[in-house]
Amino acid sequence: MDQGIALDRHTLQQMSVVLSHRGPDDSGAYFATSAAGLAGGAALGFRRLSIIDLAGGHQPMTNEEGSVWIAFNGEIYNYLELKPQLEGYGHRFRTTSDTECIVHAYEQWGRECVTHLRGMFAFAIWDDRRRTLFLARDRMGQKPLVYRLADHRLTFASELKSLLEVPGAPREVDPLAVADFVTLQYVPHPRTMFRGYSKLPPAHFAEFNAITGDFFVQRYWEAPYRRPERDLRPEREREPGQVESVAASDHFAPRSIADWQSQLREKLSEAVRIRMRCDVPYGAFLSGGVDSTIITGLMQQHADRPVQTFSIGFTEKAFDERSYAREAAAKLGTDHHEFVVDPSAVEMFPKLSWHYDEPFADSSAIPMMYLSQLTRQHVTVALTGDGGDELFAGYDRYLAVDLASQIDRLPRPIRAVLTNSLWQQLPASVQQKSRLRQIKRFLAALGQSPERRYANWVSIFDETRRTSLFSRDFLQALGGYDSASFLLDAYDRCAETDFVQRTTCVDTETYLPCDILTKVDIASMAFSLECRSPFMDHHVVELAAQIPRKLKLSGRRGKRILIDTFADLLPASIQRRRKMGFGVPLDHWFRHSLRSLLSETLLDPKSLGRGYFEPSTVRRLVEEHLSSQWDHSARLWLLLVLELWHQRFVDR
Repeated sequence: MDQGIALDRHTLQQMSVVLSHRGPDDSGAYFATSAAGLAGGAALGFRRLSIIDLAGGHQPMTNEEGSVWIAFNGEIYNYLELKPQLEGYGHRFRTTSDTECIVHAYEQWGRECVTHLRGMFAFAIWDDRRRTLFLARDRMGQKPLVYRLADHRLTFASELKSLLEVPGAPREVDPLAVADFVTLQYVPHPRTMFRGYSKLPPAHFAEFNAITGDFFVQRYWEAPYRRPERDLRPEREREPGQVESVAASDHFAPRSIADWQSQLREKLSEAVRIRMRCDVPYGAFLSGGVDSTIITGLMQQHADRPVQTFSIGFTEKAFDERSYAREAAAKLGTDHHEFVVDPSAVEMFPKLSWHYDEPFADSSAIPMMYLSQLTRQHVTVALTGDGGDELFAGYDRYLAVDLASQIDRLPRPIRAVLTNSLWQQLPASVQQKSRLRQIKRFLAALGQSPERRYANWVSIFDETRRTSLFSRDFLQALGGYDSASFLLDAYDRCAETDFVQRTTCVDTETYLPCDILTKVDIASMAFSLECRSPFMDHHVVELAAQIPRKLKLSGRRGKRILIDTFADLLPASIQRRRKMGFGVPLDHWFRHSLRSLLSETLLDPKSLGRGYFEPSTVRRLVEEHLSSQWDHSARLWLLLVLELWHQRFVDR
């Protein structure tokens, strides 16, 4: 999309080719050149994974007049409900695809079309009459959209590597992105790993005027947690740092627990039902946890045959959930498949680096890639349980947040005793996860603000470790930048009075879209598998945001209302079990089968000489881990991912 230099057909084709895994079934292109004295033109390229209207859903797609063109990634689940509404306004449909609904919705409502869409989406609409390009991303950030605005030209794509196909595209690493990644294990929106490239944040749209070159980004939705007042002007009319605009949401206020449960069952069941709409085989990921079991159970209630379910496990028992998945499958009556991942997962590393195209250090991407690869051999669409932990306080860390919040309310003299540095001098076991060591770590954090404390708890390298890791020159390049600011800024936006609820709001805006949903989208689309998450339906999210914290987290257990509401679908053992998470045995792998890879990669002079880190600190981390003095597996995996990314995207 350009105001200046036009994009040639060969470049557009190359940008499309590197995204072929996202759409192996079809491809298309559209070019709008300057005409009738109007400046600016556009080029849209598309790769299609056929899910709905297999024969008629070719893209880029246009309206009847050829004045509005769209390239769309994702699914609009309420397209069957939107179609008669739009026909009532006089629009005429030529296909049965969900894509055409967006075209006519844009014709009818303009930018406000996004508020009528229920689904996961990232799309670009070229309005030939106005000579504008409209970009939009779904509310929760399930589908990605990256762009670069430079030299009077806007380029955009589903993945960063597509933009790198443009001749002359720079590859200058952003030091702030490196700091963010080392802290969070992902690069948060709107930043990317390269300077000058941006991610469109979830629940935002953008518009580029090809005549004037004007560009603005605006927020259109947020979950109705209690929040401060918002500035409703678009970004171009605001001072730097001011917040985006939002659309109002309808609030539902049940009077009893039974009311909350009734609403939750109704909305989640409907979210599952409409996500089963497709013209290809579908199934579900079934881990044996609460969330995936509930989603699968609701699917089975709507299906007329056993749902195909898929799980993955490890030979290391501590990381293997297959027995719970089997139990859930037996109770629900599904057609179950399971797979095992072993240390030969090193074979997946080149795929990880290529497909994520930014450093991404959530190690559960490894089993997710394998699970997606094997699931795709049976189905094209898989429903998942992603989002349940953030919406319903399912992570164990929320218990620590709750306890710390209670201590924060104690009288100051008592808090002074608990935060006294003398506690840190007590001898503790050399074992990293010993009870006393965990208590000392908890007490040490009590002296920090609640927001900073949580940021350090969820950081891979917390403030102290970052200081020892970063080189002196790199710290100077950062210029005092606080890599926890992404989380701290989210706390400023989430104004809930209950700090646990406020923290779940923060996780919903940060960790969920940037880590969990990114992991699932990239891993699944690497094998042309579409994943759909009913918990991410915005009606479910809006309801969950209003459910009182005490109905989510009570005693020592999270997701109480979720478990109680859907107890009929959950085996008793799954109702009682603690959350395991989708982890991998990296600590064991790094000391055995991946030992050589770790040492040869991180201790290579080229890696140590990149300038970001103190070589002595990297050597110490490797030595302490290999000698079993400490479990640095998460930190070492992060450093390994960063180096492998450099070799793939920078050194070339």
